[in-house]
Amino acid sequence: MGADIHGFIECRSRWSDPEDVWSGAVDLDLLYLGRDYDAFGCLFGVRNHAGFAPLAAERGLPELVSEAVRTEFDAWGDMAHSPSWIGWDELKSVDWAEPAETTDRRIHEYEEVDGAWVLVSKAAWSPRFAAVAGLPVDPVTGAAGGYGGAEWPEGTEWRDGERRYRVERMLRRDAVPAEGEWKPVWSVMEALAAVHGGENVRLTVWFDN
Repeated sequence: MGADIHGFIECRSRWSDPEDVWSGAVDLDLLYLGRDYDAFGCLFGVRNHAGFAPLAAERGLPELVSEAVRTEFDAWGDMAHSPSWIGWDELKSVDWAEPAETTDRRIHEYEEVDGAWVLVSKAAWSPRFAAVAGLPVDPVTGAAGGYGGAEWPEGTEWRDGERRYRVERMLRRDAVPAEGEWKPVWSVMEALAAVHGGENVRLTVWFDN
């Protein structure tokens, strides 16, 4: 079953009265339309197949949460899980070149296109890879059902004609590219921070399955 992310960019206006009131500035669903588990794992520790040290996992909702977040989160009821938040000041200081703590639990599959290797998938099981690696191809009764990148040293690879399979370790910027799907989210947070200060802007999220 797939997991999706929901939430709000929250902002505490420098002119708010009282000073500790946060507002739900922008619904995340208006800015981010993806379902990228590498990003979810890197940022919040959800579906963390790539083995990142999450930036902000399982923090819960902020103590001084906005009314918009509280209302929307409560509406999801038991379907909502893994609430967390991260501030703009934290995001600004992230080292996006930092590698994951472990190799990816999925094998990275590449296809040769016009002389270059192009990533086509990342998976914990595929019958074609199992056959190339000499593993049982039955994912239910065979050992291939439990294989993953952790089974072999980083950089291990197998070739099968125009296909290549590799054990890899991802970088944070691989999971959250600067020009990728999260760019609109960061741009809005940056704009709000320029007016109200980085300490007064945060992204508050939760997930559903």
